[in-house]
Amino acid sequence: MDTRVTPHPAPDAGAEQYGSPIIQDVTWLPGGARPAQGAPTFGIHLADLDAARLSSSQLIDKKYRWRGYGEQARLEAAPQRVTLAASGEGRLFGTVSLTADSAAGIQADAVFKAEIDAYRRGGARVCEVTKLAIDPVPHPKLALASLFHILFLYARKVHLCTDAFVEVNPRHRRYYQDMLGFEQVAESRYNPRVNATAYLLRLSLDYMEQQIALLGGAAPRDGDGRSLYPYFFGRQEEGDITRRLLALR
Repeated sequence: MDTRVTPHPAPDAGAEQYGSPIIQDVTWLPGGARPAQGAPTFGIHLADLDAARLSSSQLIDKKYRWRGYGEQARLEAAPQRVTLAASGEGRLFGTVSLTADSAAGIQADAVFKAEIDAYRRGGARVCEVTKLAIDPVPHPKLALASLFHILFLYARKVHLCTDAFVEVNPRHRRYYQDMLGFEQVAESRYNPRVNATAYLLRLSLDYMEQQIALLGGAAPRDGDGRSLYPYFFGRQEEGDITRRLLALR
């Protein structure tokens, strides 16, 4: 993975609508090959502006309606939630949110509170991944890995979480399990919020941290593979990004 991380990156023209920049100019080709001049690049932003949250909400609505999940509520600012936005070539193409646990709980409590409470009683500091939406891009695994790596750093380094939960449609369950190591916590149940059934999955952030340290920055030569972790950032890049996130708090 060939990337450039600067302490105070200047966003591309028009990119400020997606929020504060975290990392820019991410380029990659399988096997560590150098990208050709003019190869596609993208950046990840913290969607900390109203315009940024609106752009992310519009992408979520588009992708969820396409799946038949129904219209989603607009993202609003919340102290326990961060939303990331991935943009490149003048458009926003990806977004995902993380909510840390609080007295108000997390969204998944509406359907799976008993299961999540069992982890809370065991001492877990829980968080939840929500609102993932991504449009077609040249390297979707890299885009997803970049979003999830930065989401992990928020969960681990900023909120000090130990366990991440996600509600997923049955058609996506195996992807989360195979590519990131999520484990199924409960059988599928009807979720009225999206008018569809969903499984509750859990990921130990200790496990995620170990996989990033072992595989991050070592994308497979064939551009494929059964794990997203080789597409995560390497150690030095992770350190630079962590410092940037802490500065944005």
